[in-house]
Amino acid sequence: MSYHTLPRLLDFAPMESLGSAVFRRVHARLFGGVDRYFIAFVTPTREKRFTERQLREIAPRANEGLVVVPQLLTRRAEDFIWAAHALAQMGYREVNFNLGCPAGTVTAKGKGAGFLRSPEELERFFETIFAKSLPIAVSIKTRLGWSSTSEFERLADVFNHFPFASVTVHARLKTDQYKGHARLESFQEALTDLCHPVLYNGDIVTEDDCISTASRFPNLAGIMVGRGLIADPALFRKLRGGKPASVQEIDAFTRELFEGYCRAWNSRKNALMRMKEYWFLLANLFAGDTQPLFKAICRAKTEKDYDAAVHSLLSQGISPQARMGWFKPSDE
Repeated sequence: MSYHTLPRLLDFAPMESLGSAVFRRVHARLFGGVDRYFIAFVTPTREKRFTERQLREIAPRANEGLVVVPQLLTRRAEDFIWAAHALAQMGYREVNFNLGCPAGTVTAKGKGAGFLRSPEELERFFETIFAKSLPIAVSIKTRLGWSSTSEFERLADVFNHFPFASVTVHARLKTDQYKGHARLESFQEALTDLCHPVLYNGDIVTEDDCISTASRFPNLAGIMVGRGLIADPALFRKLRGGKPASVQEIDAFTRELFEGYCRAWNSRKNALMRMKEYWFLLANLFAGDTQPLFKAICRAKTEKDYDAAVHSLLSQGISPQARMGWFKPSDE
């Protein structure tokens, strides 16, 4: 496989909870292959300072040796501006703006994908922030629209008026949530509408997915992967000509994640709960029917039971590629 068949950038998506600083550090050291790790959104407030919890994710010391891009979620231009300046002072060269989060608690406030319903207000938001000569590049991560792909033509018109470093498009609508298949035909139209460098996001799980996406959309600036890179942590390494993940590597990876969360939270019980979330995705890399084995991991109440359940899953052996076992059909 030639690296030249791939887009220039292979990025990790900003995943809340699972894409934490603990994950980024362990993944980069054991697997690598990621050009940029996008940090899950932080919400700036009128207090004009980041909280200690936010700093645990965005502080340079938490991401030493990594190329990371922080993401902001807000609908107040003033809050975006102070946060962008603060991030620039930390040494960041780029900040990403979240226009894709579909969670009801977010969109009800007109944030994330909720902002896509108000293109005129969104345009005023961008006019305000770019009038301030920000000391940091701004990129955006968006969806194709709220409830109809026909909405993207107007959104693209808004985006094209401003000097974004790039636009990452998750090829779904807000109303899709994460269900159904990515809307590739509509993404093709969006790619034509936009004048910025464009990255693709959606349903990338295997090497073939990456190659076929790059072949179908040869002008992509990059591909962004979230759940697929947790399901197969070696995905980007393989795309660059490296080896697949081994059982031993997955064992070491999950052990280091667990101990990392134990140190970060000072709670082995909470760390155990977080690991069950990772195994929901990681189980899809293993051969055979892994559902009963994953359920055993979920039922584990003690570390001893957890270790035994994980050992049983590891003994299944690894498949050549991960499955998209989390797929849910569209409501349409």
